[in-house]
Amino acid sequence: MQFENKDGVLVAYHNGETLRIEAWGKDSLRVRVTKLPEFTDQDWALTENVKSEEAVVEIGMEDHWVGDGTIDQKPIASITNGRIRAVVNFAGVITFFRDGEKFLREYFRNYDGTLCRESRCLKVVNREWKGVIGGSEFSLNVKFESNDEEKIYGMGQYQQPYLNLKGCVLELAQRNSQISVPFAVSSLGYGMLWNNPAVGQVTFGKNYTEWTARSTKQMDYWLTVGDAPKNILVNYTSVTGHAPVFPEDRMGLWQCKLRYRTQEEVLSVARQYQKEGIKIDLIVIDFFHWTVQGDWKFDEKYWPDPKAMVDELHSMGIKVIVSVWPSVDRKSENFGPMMDRGFLIKTERGAAQTYDYQGDCVEIDVFNPQAREYVWNVCKKNYYDLGIDAFWLDNSEPDYGVYDFENYRYFEGPALSCSNIYPQLYSRIFFDHMQALGEKNVVNLLRCAWAGSQKYGNVVWSGDVPSTFEAFYDQLQAGLNMGLAGIPWWTTDIGGFMTDDVNDPDFCQLLIRWYEFAVYSPVLRMHGDRGPYNIPPLDDRDWGGGYLHTGQPNELWSYGEENYRIMKKYYDIRIKMHDYIKELYEEASQNGSPLIRTMFYEFPQDKKCWELQDQYMFGSRYLVAPIFHLNEFERDVYLPEGTWMDSRDGKIYQGGQTIHTEAPLDAMPVFQRI
Repeated sequence: MQFENKDGVLVAYHNGETLRIEAWGKDSLRVRVTKLPEFTDQDWALTENVKSEEAVVEIGMEDHWVGDGTIDQKPIASITNGRIRAVVNFAGVITFFRDGEKFLREYFRNYDGTLCRESRCLKVVNREWKGVIGGSEFSLNVKFESNDEEKIYGMGQYQQPYLNLKGCVLELAQRNSQISVPFAVSSLGYGMLWNNPAVGQVTFGKNYTEWTARSTKQMDYWLTVGDAPKNILVNYTSVTGHAPVFPEDRMGLWQCKLRYRTQEEVLSVARQYQKEGIKIDLIVIDFFHWTVQGDWKFDEKYWPDPKAMVDELHSMGIKVIVSVWPSVDRKSENFGPMMDRGFLIKTERGAAQTYDYQGDCVEIDVFNPQAREYVWNVCKKNYYDLGIDAFWLDNSEPDYGVYDFENYRYFEGPALSCSNIYPQLYSRIFFDHMQALGEKNVVNLLRCAWAGSQKYGNVVWSGDVPSTFEAFYDQLQAGLNMGLAGIPWWTTDIGGFMTDDVNDPDFCQLLIRWYEFAVYSPVLRMHGDRGPYNIPPLDDRDWGGGYLHTGQPNELWSYGEENYRIMKKYYDIRIKMHDYIKELYEEASQNGSPLIRTMFYEFPQDKKCWELQDQYMFGSRYLVAPIFHLNEFERDVYLPEGTWMDSRDGKIYQGGQTIHTEAPLDAMPVFQRI
């Protein structure tokens, strides 16, 4: 092992590897390793210009006992940046310390001729590289020691009932309703960003933690330490970026359904809301308002004057969002030019097709800057110039017909090496151009994200999830972990996306419980695919805005008078919280704090709060206890230390105890911290 101090950067050479560890933000280190002649110039999620930190590098020797009982001298080196320190031994194994206490160590079980703990005959090394045949990339496997007492959170959104990810195997890949944001927050007081958009996997195992990238040119991860998750999020967002300040005129109700088929349907819904005295901030025009996928324009037969529609909606104070998909049908007027200019994703073998829902499609290659420019120019002409305020960037994973990532190639390289950052680049087609045109409040809706996506005006929703209480419970875990991964603008389809029968009273109960939760979440948004499908199509064409089915009505009044009463009651609660919600969005922009927070985020010293996952904090003031079971009208709620007021009846409780409380359908338990 050979060590060098290059102007405060620790560089090491060993077994064909070049290792580089450097200060990167407050109490933080960036660690990179490559087997190639030099590092790439990709910073991926680490986009911010951070203050230059003065790290201390030390290189020396240490004693080692060898097999014959003698002592040998071996090289050792360390780098310290504030409270974090990395020590690299002669075998290239890295150990990390916070305030002098070890919190993470690479896993190494290989015989090296000494009697040290790592001397085993298993031949398991900390970093394993295997060349990808025919390419310059490697598959990479990096292992770390596990800690039985550790709890792990963050990492984005996975459809599972686990908040604590210890023991979980997570695919590092984007899918509909699965979002890989590879930043983990540990109960041991550190955060780790796997700064690599390659498709892979992480296993937070009991015996060891293992990160894999299926195709990459280098290892790249970033570590930070802090006293509590809030401090860790501050450090993380300072190097990956802060969310913008969320505009006040979008903090109320967003109205959506699958799907408004004509401009008259949209206007009739908006007019009815105005008649009911309910202000909606946005109305969403969903998919297949277009001619075919990839035309990115209204079907004139059903949207004869979209400019007039937008103007009328604006006169009511309503913003307009329109759905844009990255898929381009072969029948689209844009398919030929885009295919000819290399603006679409390539397949490594077989037919040129990446998506097959309602058409033979290939999706856009967002890694190509010219492709991004092309798509924006079309959408600007056909949407933005008509006054459309925002874009619903659906299918933004992208949603492949088959998730065979090894069969796709981008302008950047093999999909296996970079596909996870696709949704972020997709969002930037719109964010970058809208911002360049002077937009100060860019807010777009996406189904996926990656590390750093919070910078680009992304409201991320949890995808096409079932309309079940089990899925509802999973969404809370997803939203809490998304917040800990640095994505504060998050929402769900109220009531879930897939409903067979809107008249089922069990579904209506789920809808109300979900709606009550959504009032105490970042974005209050009505959406869903509501059965039964007994509404005939508008025409018999096999293309255009009229042929596809539509779901049942999904407005607040669509579910009967009693349910409407409850939703109006909670709508009023949302409106009264406007100033408070504004404060939460400002805090998210300043320091990365999510709006919906795990209990331990606000009470890190309370051990019980690290175990709770069926209640949460909405900011620092409100403790929210949703109801996750059918016909459940009471539940236990844990109140941490302090004084709490039941927001429903004003009753005062002292914290440090679990109480049992009633939970009628029209009154979800919410306690205010006073």
